[in-house]
Amino acid sequence: MSSASTSSKIKKFEISHKSVLQLAIPMTLAYITTPLLSLVDTAVVGRLGVEALIGGLAVGAIIIDLVFTTFNFLRFGTTGLTSQAFGAEDEKEKQAILFRALVIGILSGVVMIILSPIIIWLGLWFIAPSEAVAEATKTYFLIRMISAPFTLGNYVILGWLLGLGHSYMTLAIQVLLNGTNILFSIYLGLVLDWGIEGVAIATIIGEVLAFFVGIYVCWRMLDHSIRPSRSRIMDKMAWSKLVNLNADIMLRSFTLLFAFAYFTAQGAGFGDLTLAANAILMHFFLISGYFLDGLATAAEQIIGRSIGAKYKEGFWRGFKLTLLWSALMALVCSLVFWLAGPSLIELLTTISEVQSEAMIYLAWAAFIPLSGMLVFQMDGVFIGATWSRDMSVMMIVSLVGYLLVWWLVKEPLQNHGLWLALHCFVIFRGLTLSARLRAKASQTFTV
Repeated sequence: MSSASTSSKIKKFEISHKSVLQLAIPMTLAYITTPLLSLVDTAVVGRLGVEALIGGLAVGAIIIDLVFTTFNFLRFGTTGLTSQAFGAEDEKEKQAILFRALVIGILSGVVMIILSPIIIWLGLWFIAPSEAVAEATKTYFLIRMISAPFTLGNYVILGWLLGLGHSYMTLAIQVLLNGTNILFSIYLGLVLDWGIEGVAIATIIGEVLAFFVGIYVCWRMLDHSIRPSRSRIMDKMAWSKLVNLNADIMLRSFTLLFAFAYFTAQGAGFGDLTLAANAILMHFFLISGYFLDGLATAAEQIIGRSIGAKYKEGFWRGFKLTLLWSALMALVCSLVFWLAGPSLIELLTTISEVQSEAMIYLAWAAFIPLSGMLVFQMDGVFIGATWSRDMSVMMIVSLVGYLLVWWLVKEPLQNHGLWLALHCFVIFRGLTLSARLRAKASQTFTV
């Protein structure tokens, strides 16, 4: 094939500091609305005066998070595949991806509703809360699961819009979803005194409203003069690729959950005081994650679109710009945590013993955004490129390294060693993915 023929297939587009930030800033704001919702739900239930309801909300949220983690591929996979179709200017495939993912999401949600009594039974058996907490958890969970088809549908809508680079529209839908949820949670839970049932129903209302608004937005964005055939939508190779993405992303997600759960469990071995201090400090990592995730999302869209457009120079420019901004964001987060750390710790807990214990390990928490910066950005690159198999393999390799470091430093360093192992885990993930980047890019852009 001649170079002229090859270059004619390249579809260049602008990649600049401005375009990166136009993608990253709205998504950062969208991600920040999620912990705000959790905070409001907890505050509403906390004002009901029954401790078991607070526990039920917390346990129910854990089980729901575990269940929906299985379907993260509907967001991540849809973004990567859509951005590549967008870059290739393939309108039929853009639509086919949306239709395929919606079918999987909605049908899976219906199955989850049917299986919800079994899921909650298994969850309560594993966690084994008190009878009062278990009853509250069951009430909350069974109501919440009614929204499963709409929740998974919203994963698809979010992923599809992000794949097309419509980050401001995504922000608007997320604000609508979480804002509606917050307002109805307060109204139903407190004003009408429906308690934890009201909080759960508020989630259903938010998810349903966001779903139908999102479907309307997506429908308006389709080119209705073009429509993929039924055979294209049902293409076996396309479905196989989506299923493989599911398996790899699910493995990655559960391995990540295990790593953080293991951190918590090992910290508990040093006593309740250290456990509480670690829990307070982990909020620093979670907060920085919301900011770094916004830039990771920008990387997803730019990288995926570059691959679809066969725009190799754009791929590397997108990689370099998102890496630069991720490094700057991580540096800002670490400086803020280091300088304002004592005040943040006092804000998160009023227990003086926990405050003192947390101050001992503040430096570890303050600088973990810098250690984790590369992996957030590389996750975005690999998701956009749909290199999911490498993500899952390198996650397992990094987990082994994490456990090995902890085994080596546990006795001499104790909780300091636990934080060191966590830093090593995120560093290992970033470095192992980086080591695969050039080879994967060369394979992808081979013409």
